[in-house]
Amino acid sequence: MSGQTQPTLPLPEAASPASSPRRRRGWIGWLIAIVIVVGLAIVAWFVAEHITRDILTRTVREQVITQLALPEDQQVDVGFDEPVLPQVIGGRLDRLDVSSDAVPLGDVVADVSVRARDVPIRVDAGDIGSAEATVTFGEDQLQTLLAQVEGVPEAGLTLVPPDVRVEADLSLFALTVPLGIDLTPSAVDGDIVLSPAVVRIGGAELTTEGLRDRFGSAADAVLRDYPICIRDRLPAGLTVREVRVERAALVAEVDVDGAIIRDPALQANGTCA
Repeated sequence: MSGQTQPTLPLPEAASPASSPRRRRGWIGWLIAIVIVVGLAIVAWFVAEHITRDILTRTVREQVITQLALPEDQQVDVGFDEPVLPQVIGGRLDRLDVSSDAVPLGDVVADVSVRARDVPIRVDAGDIGSAEATVTFGEDQLQTLLAQVEGVPEAGLTLVPPDVRVEADLSLFALTVPLGIDLTPSAVDGDIVLSPAVVRIGGAELTTEGLRDRFGSAADAVLRDYPICIRDRLPAGLTVREVRVERAALVAEVDVDGAIIRDPALQANGTCA
């Protein structure tokens, strides 16, 4: 019938709108944008990490030089666990290492290194979790320290691990007997103490008891402990815990009070009785 509406036939599949490729192109665009954003975030993170590490290194170095009154050109090495940025954001450093050679300690110099853990970024954020230091004196520096101890022989010394070897004279009436004494180092109440261990006479080696048996109470003049106080050369918050002799060096292991970061009394030098 001519008045009836003819049904609309579906378009061939090839003639349908091509929406799928556009959707794919849209997803690819979003993916590229996400990759770019992530890449920029990673770059920004590394840039921020580098800047934070640089600022932290310079700040620690400046504080060490200021607090210890070191020369401005003193070489101070600073190290810490990485990445640093999350630690700074968290307010505490997992580990902080500081070291410097030839640090002036009164009339002597020493190589000093400090390792601290759980270190607050701000002074008002609590104490350091734990810290220890190593102070190393060369032979000539130890000679200077030992020369200030009353009754110590003026002759030079040599470091023969595990002892400090000195030459001394034993006076017996009108006679003078040259001795070689090996002194073993230890830490006693924060002081370095050198104690006689072995004595040599004309090539013969004796114990301290053997020397007393031979010379009696006259041997007491040389067979005694020699205390070396370095507390007045170190901050009061540092306490010598252990001492040993290494090749050409006397090494003192030192405990550090965690409150030193905020207590001026611990930052000031200690005293010798």
